[in-house]
Amino acid sequence: MRSIEISIPAQTLRLLDDEGTPIRDYAVSTAKKGVGEQNGSYCTPRGRHIVRAKIGSGQAENTVFVRRRPTGEVWSPALAAQFPGRDWILTRILWLSGCEPGFNRMGTVDTMRRFIYIHGSPDTVPMGTPGSIGCIRMRNADIIDLYERVIPGTPVAITD
Repeated sequence: MRSIEISIPAQTLRLLDDEGTPIRDYAVSTAKKGVGEQNGSYCTPRGRHIVRAKIGSGQAENTVFVRRRPTGEVWSPALAAQFPGRDWILTRILWLSGCEPGFNRMGTVDTMRRFIYIHGSPDTVPMGTPGSIGCIRMRNADIIDLYERVIPGTPVAITD
């Protein structure tokens, strides 16, 4: 099975094939507040995860999602100007679930209950530098590419 490695220091996501050979590297943006597993911390959780769900198949690039549902909006600079400070979740969502009870699964450290995703973001958002409120942000073209290459259950390792 393919797997994903996310490096917090490098701000990269690497997709590996079934044998562990790199297929593709992508620039990402993780949490501005650093790493952490606690609910409400606005940090990116570490450790072993899986892709629990894929959301957004067939949606147009820049489709806006709120609570994992398309809103009917398509991101544009004009829409962004209407909603300054909005945390844009665009195009596709890979919803993560922790695999380590007490560290990133269950209780107050549950990655899935924290709604931590790998998702698209406006192309104006810088990649390669922390800036999210916990999720792993990607360029829209990159999340579409990654989304098509993984399945639910794909292992994801987030390291610092």
